[in-house]
Amino acid sequence: MFLLNTHPDHRKPLLPEDAEVLGAAGALLVEAQLRHRANYAVTPLHDLPGLAAQLGVGAIQVKDEGHRLGLGSFKALGGSYVVVRLVLEEAARRLGRPVEIDELQTPAVREVAASLTFSCATDGNHGRSVAQGAQLVGARAAIFVHSGVSEERIAAIARFGATMIRAEGTYDDSVAEAARVSAEKGWTVVSDTSWPGYERIPGLVMQGYTALVAESLRQMKQPPTHVFVQVGVGGIAAAVAAHFALVLGEARPVFVAVDPARAACMFASAQAGAPVKADVGEPTVMAMLDCYEPSLVAWRILSRVADAFMTVEDEDAVAVMNRLARPVGHDPVVVAGESGGAGLAGLIRAAGDPAVREQLKLDATSRVFVVNTEGATDPARYAELVHGKAA
Repeated sequence: MFLLNTHPDHRKPLLPEDAEVLGAAGALLVEAQLRHRANYAVTPLHDLPGLAAQLGVGAIQVKDEGHRLGLGSFKALGGSYVVVRLVLEEAARRLGRPVEIDELQTPAVREVAASLTFSCATDGNHGRSVAQGAQLVGARAAIFVHSGVSEERIAAIARFGATMIRAEGTYDDSVAEAARVSAEKGWTVVSDTSWPGYERIPGLVMQGYTALVAESLRQMKQPPTHVFVQVGVGGIAAAVAAHFALVLGEARPVFVAVDPARAACMFASAQAGAPVKADVGEPTVMAMLDCYEPSLVAWRILSRVADAFMTVEDEDAVAVMNRLARPVGHDPVVVAGESGGAGLAGLIRAAGDPAVREQLKLDATSRVFVVNTEGATDPARYAELVHGKAA
């Protein structure tokens, strides 16, 4: 399904609080913190000329977040960044003076961190980032997982010393449970989705994601004309769309938000003209995008800066995993997890539909940017879907 953005807010300026967080200055804050991480490195931006020729577009570039900070996904930029930032803020409050990032491992700041517990709900990748951040600063982490999270992903989080808490139901149920328990215990929720009265921290998580766009703009010879990014609750799509819009202004690319058809909360919201909960049915193979309620902050951003919304099927996502693993021509091999190539799947669908191509002005001169949001974060599942065998 495909839908142009007809919301009354479309192409209106972002709210000042969103523009402040997601613009160039915000990305600089993130990158300044990242440079203090021992395993920080700029992730690669791959050209896919073979696939571009097949699809009839000028160029396709994919930012490969499967290499990010040893966690294998873009989520490494969000949760851990916020945990570090919140520890520094709390240390400054208690010590009565500004505390800088190079003081993070000092005894005074470690003492503050040790008194804090950070919590979140996760499909896998965000929880791993929060847990890694807590371990980095010497804080505790409590991570809530729903029944659809694989044992392999749970183990990958637990290895950072996090307390794992199982919640019944869907991802959205685990979000509610994390908020409830954390309020009782005085834990700090570091969520990548927002709800009424809880917006600052999800906004900072999204600020973390802007680093990948800032890197990409420096890696490109020319900015893109079109961008396709997967949604989930909306944080990554909103962060990418907002940063391009704020940095490039009227020269910003056409932005398409891509949902799994089985968990199309942002698409359903675009249809309704307001944030709504999507129907809960059979889980999508795109496990990191198996979300049914959009982030309110992400919605108010995408209603302004997304130009279109669309859905892709599970078989589209699996086909992209295989296409990237066995590329055409001289394109590089890219390892993409079940959710990693959803944005590219959207491009392939759009490029194959003459009516959609026309609506998006997608042609042989188009330069398309997509994000591989995760590598093989569940190796057994990757092996099954790409190689047809157990890992």
